[in-house]
Amino acid sequence: MHPSLPLKPGSCLLSLAAVLVLLATGCSRQAPPRPPGGPVQVDVVTLSPSPVAFTRELPGRTAARRIAQVRARVSGIVLKRLFTEGSEVKTGDVLYEIDPAPYEAVLARARAELQRAEANLVSVKLQAERFKPLVASNAVSRQQYDDAVAAMGVGEAAVAAAKAAVQTAEIDVGYTKVLSPIDGRIGLAEVTEGAYVQAGQATLLATVQQIDPIYVNLVQPSSEVARIRHEFEEGRMKRDSQGQPEVTLLTEAGTEYPVRGRLEFSDITVDRSTGSVTLRALFPNPESRLLPGTFVRARFEEGFNPQALLVPQQGVTRNYRGDPTAYVVAANGTAELRTLQTSRAYRDQWVVESGLSAGDRVIVSNLQRIRPGVPVQPGDAAAKQSAPAEKQPAAAKQPADSNR
Repeated sequence: MHPSLPLKPGSCLLSLAAVLVLLATGCSRQAPPRPPGGPVQVDVVTLSPSPVAFTRELPGRTAARRIAQVRARVSGIVLKRLFTEGSEVKTGDVLYEIDPAPYEAVLARARAELQRAEANLVSVKLQAERFKPLVASNAVSRQQYDDAVAAMGVGEAAVAAAKAAVQTAEIDVGYTKVLSPIDGRIGLAEVTEGAYVQAGQATLLATVQQIDPIYVNLVQPSSEVARIRHEFEEGRMKRDSQGQPEVTLLTEAGTEYPVRGRLEFSDITVDRSTGSVTLRALFPNPESRLLPGTFVRARFEEGFNPQALLVPQQGVTRNYRGDPTAYVVAANGTAELRTLQTSRAYRDQWVVESGLSAGDRVIVSNLQRIRPGVPVQPGDAAAKQSAPAEKQPAAAKQPADSNR
């Protein structure tokens, strides 16, 4: 055995210090460091199921339900314009007057030709009637009688042709008054008084658009349209009194249109080049507040969850795998990390499908200062948000009280 060496006091102190460092290192691996000053102050939100209606917004543009192009059907000089641009017109309202004089002259001549043909027909009819009994007694030849019958047929044909000519002339005279084919709002006048219009060139005079009700065209991928149709057939979309999906409209200014419309699935076509589908929503527009070509957004309810768990987005983070996580206050007052499964966003909250349950207290503040197992001191986040609102009326009364 080796003789024992005497220990120096300095070496004993160094050995003791090394042992203490090793012990401190081992303890730090076993438990998280406690923050100085006691538990971490955090705000929590207590989860409770609530009914939630999920909505979807689709971009689109308004379009007139019916469009009628008013064109000249006879040639001539425009004498009058009888409408105000941008006004409402009814079916049959006179919009323009084309000079009717040439067509009235044609009508008069056609009526005169009709009178002459009718007079000639009376003459040949009487002659045929006189020859008929004389043929039996051989007072007239059979050839003379046949000629009289043939002349009567020619006279009848002439009368029919003259009547057709009169009818054609009357139609042309009627076409000199250009009428509105539909109810709607008329646009700009394309011609002015004194302009010469031609029927052969189908001159455009004005355009009438029916915008009550008005269409909203929504372009979506065909896969999305199939999903929307599936949700509608399962009864998860809100319907109107006629059983059609109910739609809310947001204008360009972001305001909500006061009248709700319905989504139509009957008028859809698939664009072969893009694979997109145009859905059509129909909206009442009695005050003409919606004009064709306006950019809008259509919102409709695509589902309803009566027991949805909503977690504020500020309380949800993601781990290194990209999975959503949240801290909750455990029964022993420490922070507990949960991995969540979320389905979609609802306003400023996430809809949680698994990982949390009703009654859990989710931490929504000081997330950077906590780790799993760290003691926390929870506070009600909703109460803190409502406190400034309660103090504001009292602060508003102070100036009034000070002036007394």
